[in-house]
Amino acid sequence: MPLSRLLLAGLLASVAVPAAAQQQSEGYKFLTAVKDAKGNDVTTMLEKPGSSIINARDIGNGEGALHIVVNRGDETYLRYLLAKGADPNLRDGKGNTPMLLAVNKGLTSFIPILAGVGGNPNLGNTGGETPLIRAAQNRDVAMVRALLAAGADPDQTDTLAGMSARDYVNRDGRNAMLTKIFADTPKSTRRKAVAGPKF
Repeated sequence: MPLSRLLLAGLLASVAVPAAAQQQSEGYKFLTAVKDAKGNDVTTMLEKPGSSIINARDIGNGEGALHIVVNRGDETYLRYLLAKGADPNLRDGKGNTPMLLAVNKGLTSFIPILAGVGGNPNLGNTGGETPLIRAAQNRDVAMVRALLAAGADPDQTDTLAGMSARDYVNRDGRNAMLTKIFADTPKSTRRKAVAGPKF
């Protein structure tokens, strides 16, 4: 291959990479920086005037930045992103909120952090499974206590089995402490929706 062709191929290859990088959305670049824990890049992107990427979602799995940091158990990043306005109730492609992921990972300390900025402990995933239902299924006493303290409804049912956290605990019966916690927790007093006009 002549030297001129080799130089031209090298030049084209070096130009192609930046062009491809320019095609990536700001949200994609932001989520990649969060995944790679590139704090300086994340800060720079969020500090840009008019930036609205804090709640960007991955087009493949629907994960946002909070999902990423909860999955890796990174409390510092969690607090930073929440302080920058990240939505604590953002759902991924399966309907999982950051709070539900925290339950999956056993991150009890994340519950009051998320609840403190408006995280809703009663949002279920696509199967209607709430954080409290999952904690009850996992027989995680500390997590159940944290969720009840955050306002989780012990009688909200899932859509798969039509059972609540209280139902799962009572049916299981293997954890006397959980049975006692739910026995001592008053039944929820949610009002049923009424159809028709309101006066």
